[in-house]
Amino acid sequence: MGNSSKLALALVGLVLGGSLVACSDGRAGAESAAKQLASAVSALDVGSVAFEGKDSGAANEQLKEIFKGLDPARPAVESGQLTLESDKATVPLNYSWKIGSEEWKYTTFAEFKKSGDKWLTVWNPATLVPELAEGELVSSATHSPSRADILGAGGVPLVTYRPVVNVGIDKPTLGGADPADSATKLARLVGVDPAAYGQQVAASGPEAFVAAITLREEGRTITDAQIGEIPGARAIQDSLPLAPNRTFARALLGTAAEANAEQIEKSNGALKAGDTTGTGGLQQQYDAQLRGSDGIQVLAGKAGLTDAEKQALPNEGRRVLFQTEIQEGTPLKTTLDPKLQQLAEDVLGKVGPASAIVALRPSSGAVLAAASGPGSNGYDTAMLGQYAPGSIFKMVDSLAMFRNGMTPDSKVDCPATLTVDGRTFKNAEGYPGSSLGSVTLRDAFAHSCNTAFINARDTVSQAQLESAATSLGVAVEAPALGAGAFLGSVPGDAEGTEHAASMIGQGKVLLSPLAAAVMAGSVAKGAPVAAQLVLNPNEGVSSPDAEGAAPTGTGTTGASPATPSSGDAAADTATPSAPAPAAAAEKPVTAAEAAALADMMRAVVTSGHAGFLASVPGEPVGAKTGTAEFGNDTPPKTHAWIVAVHGDLAVAVFVEDGGLGATTSGPLLKEFLTRAG
Repeated sequence: MGNSSKLALALVGLVLGGSLVACSDGRAGAESAAKQLASAVSALDVGSVAFEGKDSGAANEQLKEIFKGLDPARPAVESGQLTLESDKATVPLNYSWKIGSEEWKYTTFAEFKKSGDKWLTVWNPATLVPELAEGELVSSATHSPSRADILGAGGVPLVTYRPVVNVGIDKPTLGGADPADSATKLARLVGVDPAAYGQQVAASGPEAFVAAITLREEGRTITDAQIGEIPGARAIQDSLPLAPNRTFARALLGTAAEANAEQIEKSNGALKAGDTTGTGGLQQQYDAQLRGSDGIQVLAGKAGLTDAEKQALPNEGRRVLFQTEIQEGTPLKTTLDPKLQQLAEDVLGKVGPASAIVALRPSSGAVLAAASGPGSNGYDTAMLGQYAPGSIFKMVDSLAMFRNGMTPDSKVDCPATLTVDGRTFKNAEGYPGSSLGSVTLRDAFAHSCNTAFINARDTVSQAQLESAATSLGVAVEAPALGAGAFLGSVPGDAEGTEHAASMIGQGKVLLSPLAAAVMAGSVAKGAPVAAQLVLNPNEGVSSPDAEGAAPTGTGTTGASPATPSSGDAAADTATPSAPAPAAAAEKPVTAAEAAALADMMRAVVTSGHAGFLASVPGEPVGAKTGTAEFGNDTPPKTHAWIVAVHGDLAVAVFVEDGGLGATTSGPLLKEFLTRAG
C-alpha cells in the first residue's frame, strides 16, 4: 500500500473516531452525577454536589434544615434507571428511612442539566420528599402509649397510673424573688438536700421548672398552701405507674420512671428522652411488653408559622407523610394476692435484719406473696436469696431415708453429740433430754435432732440427697415462674464433714425462701410444686433481660449477701458457688411419701417445738423449723427458718441474722397464718 493510501485510511479513522466522541450522549456522566447525589443525600451532606443556579453550601444548609426534625435518622438512597433527553436527564431516587420499628419508603425524581461537559443537579425540595415545596420542613411527632399495668390475682391492678404532684421551683414565676432562697425553703419543706437542690435551680435556665420531689397525691401531708407560700414554688399534677404504696413488693416488681441518659444509651434506640422505663424486678424484665411502642408521624409543613397561623390552618398547616401505629403495652398478669402480700410486708415491718415471707398455693404453684423485709435494703431476699437452710432441709433427708426403707416409726439413734472426721456436731441449745437415745424418726424430726440425721450419712448418699431435693421441687429449673429466682442448690457429691453438714442443711446446700416454700408445698400437694408468678410472660413484646433476673426463673439466678456456713459447731467462711440446677426431678415425690412427710411435719406442731402453731384457726398446721450458722463470729450468727403448710397454703419465713427458727421466725409465721385467715 502506498503512502497516500495509508494517509487516506488514517484520515478516515480520525474522522470516524471524532464522530464517535461527538455522538456520545453523555449518559455515563449523568449516571455518575445521579449516584453522587444519592450518596450525598444518604449522608445528608450535599456540599460537594454541583447544582444549577444554587450554591452548594446553601443547598446543603437547606437540606439539613429540612430533615432536622428527623434527626438522628438518615435515609438510604439509591438511584434508579436514568432517562436522557438531549442535555437533560431524569433519575428516580428510591428512599428508605427507619422510623421506629418500620420502614418509610418512597421514590422521587431528580433532574440534571448538562452545562458544558458537566451535569448539574437541579435543586428542588421535591427531590428530597414527594411534593415538598420551598419553605417546607419535615418533622416527626411521637405519641407514646401509657405504660401497661402489672396485675395481681383476679386481675387486680398492682401497678397502675396513680395521681402524683411534681413539686419544684418554676423559675418564670419567681418574679423578683431570690431563686436560692426559694430553693432552700422548698428543699427544707419537702425534705431534700437544700445545697444540692439549690445548685440544680441555679444551673437551670430562666424558663425551667426544676423538680425537687414527686409526691403521691393520696395521703400527702405537704399541702398546696404550704408550697404556695414560697415564691416560685409550684405543685404540678401528673400521674405515674405506681404500686399501692412505696414499699409494696418493691424488690419484686421494680419501679418505672423516666429513662435516664444511661438507660437511653444502652437501649440501642429503643428509648428516648421522656420515655418511661422499668428499673429492677418485673418492670425491667418485661419492660418492652409493658411499654408497648410509640406511634410516630412524619409531617411536612411550612416553616416559621406563628401559633395563631397554625391554629387557623387545617391540621396546623401540616400534612402526614408517613405514620406508624401506636402499640399499647400488654398488662403483665401475676398471681400475687395484694392482701397477702401486704400482710407479709406488715408482719416483717419491724424485723431488723434481711428477711422474707413467701406464700404459695400448692395445688397450682401460684406465688401469692413474696415479701422482702426492710432489712433487705431493696434486695429481693424472697426470690433471689441464697442461704443455708439448716434443719428445714431434714424434710429432704427424711424423703431419702424413706426411699431406703424407713418410715416415720423407724428407730434412729439421737446422741447428744457426734464427731465426724474430728468435727463435733451437736443439737441445738435446749434440746429435750427425753428425745435423746433411740427414738422414732418422727420424734427426731419433731425435735430436730441433728445427730440422728447426721448418723444417717452412711446410708444416705449425697447423690440421694440431691435426688430427694429435686423430688420436692427445689434445685431444679422453674420455667413456669416467669421471674428471676433462685430455686436452690444441692451438690450431688460431698464427703466427710461436708456430707455430714449437708444432712443438717449446711455445707454447700443453699435455698431461697421461695425454694423453701416450694419444698413445703410439694408435701402438701403430694407432688413437686412448679411455682408460677407471671401468667403471661410471652404476650406482647416481652424483653426479659433484666440485670440480676432470669426470665425463666432458672435455679441459680441471684446472689446472697450472706455467707452460709458448713457445720453446726463451726462456721466455714467460704462462699459456696451454686452449680446449675437440674432440668426437673427424675423421681418426683409420691403421694405416699408426701403423706409420711406431712405426718412428721404435723408432729413438729403436736409434740415438737412448734407447738405455738397449734392455736392457728382452720385446718391443722404442719411445720418444720431450721437454724443455720453463718459467718465466723463466736458464737456464730444464725439464719432463722420456718416452713409450714396450712390447707392449700405453704409458707416460708426467713430472718438472716435471727437466732433460732422456732423463736424468731415462728412468731412471724403464726401472725401471718392467723391474720391470713
